Amino acid sequence: MTASPDILCIGSALWDVIGRTPSHMRAGADVPGRITRIPGGVALNIAMTLGRFGLRPALLTALGRDAEGDELIRECIALGLDMTHVYRSDDLPTDSYMAIEGANGLIAAIADAHSLEAAGQRILRPLLDGPLGRPDTPYTGQIALDGNLTEALLAEIAQSPLFAQADLRIAPASPGKAERLTPFLRGGRGTLYVNLEEAGLLCQDRFDTAPEAAARLVERGAARALVTHGGDLCCDASADGLISQRPPEVLVTKVTGAGDTFMAAHIAAERKGQSRAKALDFALQTAAAHVSGEIAS
Repeated sequence: MTASPDILCIGSALWDVIGRTPSHMRAGADVPGRITRIPGGVALNIAMTLGRFGLRPALLTALGRDAEGDELIRECIALGLDMTHVYRSDDLPTDSYMAIEGANGLIAAIADAHSLEAAGQRILRPLLDGPLGRPDTPYTGQIALDGNLTEALLAEIAQSPLFAQADLRIAPASPGKAERLTPFLRGGRGTLYVNLEEAGLLCQDRFDTAPEAAARLVERGAARALVTHGGDLCCDASADGLISQRPPEVLVTKVTGAGDTFMAAHIAAERKGQSRAKALDFALQTAAAHVSGEIAS
């Protein structure tokens, strides 16, 4: 690809290995189901969804120079993603993610993003002193950033003048990594996309509703926060006020990637000039289609 990307997606790109069953599961259960292996990772999930909306995303991530990395590169290029700026490591393997989903939701998941963390700032070279940005000409476009980067690197990005002019859209990747986004909360940088549990961890509190959580995030310094709560009320909060909507009721067949789909759809809607209310509705409708299985993985 030679055209400039519409948006940069920075963070994890890996292989998702997901086992799904229509049965309710408990710890230690052994049930029949289906196991799939598909491209995944927060940044890549966002990029793939943006691509379906006609945008040209570029990935900044780390992949190994192994068979898994080569295959993932080919898959992504076939999907129309710009992989020109991906860091390829000679000594780090391509990362992976494993999840088990039952009729009662996500049972367990393990994200092995150690190579991304080990690569560190090397994935940002095209932005720091390369084709996408330099100290005298920082990047000014949109960036979708995920919390799979190390806490130190995320803190650096939150303070760096090289990212000061970018439209940052930030997701924590998982509740276990939510507190890594604290520097963006303190610094009032970017738009945060979190679920109710992640909002509670960032605020060191517990919330019953998304509007309550979103309002508190703004009170604590967030420039803007979108908080989801499964099938319950979702909220978009900023200094301009709160907008809340309830997602459509659907039969849930998969949950992995739902938050990434929501975030990407919201970004795509706002890029088209939709209002806050319409963008939120579009994101909720798209995420509902994802979890119901209407959008193929």
